[in-house]
Amino acid sequence: MTSPPATPFLDPVSRIVDDAELPVGPLQPGALAPDFELRDQNNQKVSLRAHAGVKKVVVVFFPLAFTGTCEGELGALRDRLPEFDNDRSTVVAVSVGPPPTHKVWSSAQGFLFPILSDFWPHGATARDYGVFNAHAGYANRGTFVVGLDGVIAFSDMVGPGEARDDALWTRVVEALRP
Repeated sequence: MTSPPATPFLDPVSRIVDDAELPVGPLQPGALAPDFELRDQNNQKVSLRAHAGVKKVVVVFFPLAFTGTCEGELGALRDRLPEFDNDRSTVVAVSVGPPPTHKVWSSAQGFLFPILSDFWPHGATARDYGVFNAHAGYANRGTFVVGLDGVIAFSDMVGPGEARDDALWTRVVEALRP
């Protein structure tokens, strides 16, 4: 018995898992933050550049809506929202889920901040920030503070299965101080 002929097609799963172009780890403080324009849970466009020179931006990547750890982490953010979303700063959360899923989830959880969809191209913004998990197909838990000048002032990432600890939010608040 002979084996089937090799196909000239690229196996998309192998391409994603073996993607050598992925950054190694999250962008570090001092790096210029990549701009993005993504749709929120209300299907409205939200961009990083809209806040340049106006407010610092907390960018919170999370794996998926409707998961216990993500609900807990974004719930902690919701409960401390005035510390992050005020006259000096704002917060956005980013996941690969589509806007309709984010709308239902954010309404059920009482999330009043933008939940952005990095759905297509799949995970492109998470890749730009160095937090995309190619093996899982979603973002690791990455947290960034982008300064008024568009430069990353704070970054942190925890791997799959790990949760952000409460002390992280305190460090983010410290990074937001003038």
